[in-house]
Amino acid sequence: MLGRNRKQVIGGNHLKRELSLFQDVLYGLGVIIGAGIYVLVGKAAGMAGNGLWLSFLIAAAIAGLTGLSYAELSSMYPRSGAEYVYTRRAFSSKLFSFSLAWFIIFVGAVGAATVALGFGGYLEKIAGTPATLNAVALIAGLSLLNFYGLKQSMKLNLALVSVTVGGLLLIIFLGLPYFGSVNYAGAGFGFGGVLSAAAFIFFAYLGFEDIVNISEETKKPRKTVPKAIILSVLITAALYVLVSLSAVSILPWQELAKSDAPLADVAETALPGSVPLFSLIALVATASTVLIYLIAYSRMLFGMTEEHSLPKIFSSIHSKRKTPYVAIFCMMAVALLFIMIGDIRTVASVTDFGAFLIFAFVNLSLIWLRFREPAVERGFKVPVNIGVFPVLPFLGLLSSIIMLFQFNAGIALASAAILASGAIVYKFLDGISSAAVGGADFVRKGIEAERNFFSAKNGKKK
Repeated sequence: MLGRNRKQVIGGNHLKRELSLFQDVLYGLGVIIGAGIYVLVGKAAGMAGNGLWLSFLIAAAIAGLTGLSYAELSSMYPRSGAEYVYTRRAFSSKLFSFSLAWFIIFVGAVGAATVALGFGGYLEKIAGTPATLNAVALIAGLSLLNFYGLKQSMKLNLALVSVTVGGLLLIIFLGLPYFGSVNYAGAGFGFGGVLSAAAFIFFAYLGFEDIVNISEETKKPRKTVPKAIILSVLITAALYVLVSLSAVSILPWQELAKSDAPLADVAETALPGSVPLFSLIALVATASTVLIYLIAYSRMLFGMTEEHSLPKIFSSIHSKRKTPYVAIFCMMAVALLFIMIGDIRTVASVTDFGAFLIFAFVNLSLIWLRFREPAVERGFKVPVNIGVFPVLPFLGLLSSIIMLFQFNAGIALASAAILASGAIVYKFLDGISSAAVGGADFVRKGIEAERNFFSAKNGKKK
């Protein structure tokens, strides 16, 4: 395919390693704790009732099992373009790996656009400026910050995450006097409802897997990235379970289910007059999510180019800023194109379905690589094994497959269509690459034939 001859990054440039464990964890929290928990918790309560906390716990367990697989794989291959790299190493199929990565990038662009529109809506209520214009300005501004430098982006991320987590801690604090006021085993529609809610709100956990995409900008990535993944999931799970317990304790789950701003309504019930505060916190949460989306998926584009599955232009690194500027502005352009696409609930469902599909293959990749490449250096190894067979990734594989059946056929078909479009793009790029290589060979042979002709002619003259 593209770039058949193995080479270093264009011009010998490399991404700058400057992120610590603390910054990697903040990065993970920045994308995990965002629009999902602030928007989707109400709809999930309508499925799980007072058992909402159990849905978050189940989703956390699934995230944790797969997170361990990501941790080991990232310690084996500390590269950008994570899922592409892992499945490629395991199954040796560029077409298959490209289609999966294409799905992730596609949904990431749509997700960034949709969450940006959520930001635009909140800002419109506060400042009166048009929501679409606000969303466009956010994506453009954060893309420029992403280009300026990852360290600078992480500084902003620290501030945004602090506010976002602060909002969740406030909900927990407000709920303390109400704890024990309801039956927390009272699921709205039985365990099936709890399981459906777990599949739905899994969107709120997505992001831990994106930590691997900054491996090439992290110090000692084989050790640091696995720790960051595990810590991010544990911290998030604790916060989400406590927030869900607080939410159903303060506000009946039936009322939560009807709300488009559930946590703001929870806060208003316990602390009248707090709606403006939570509108501001939601504004920050959505901005944080968009920032990490733009960082993560631009790095995935960069990583796929390093693996020679996209044109070399996407691996271009700015000589001064040391950031993959072409990939960054490509993600910005695609996100802006999708700025008019639907509401976050639809995107959440498509994203969740795709995530479970990807997670199934990531877990399967680790299982397969335990047998195929047992000698590869591992900075972290998943515990609980039978010989070389990893038990926990196998459970992660099974749980991911089970969760796929919690979605309707429309979501599955939409996801299949996106995957199929990835295969078409791969074939198109491969055709262009083959034609270019063939043309180059034709020109080279023509030049050689011309040289041989004149050499022979000159020899006769002598």
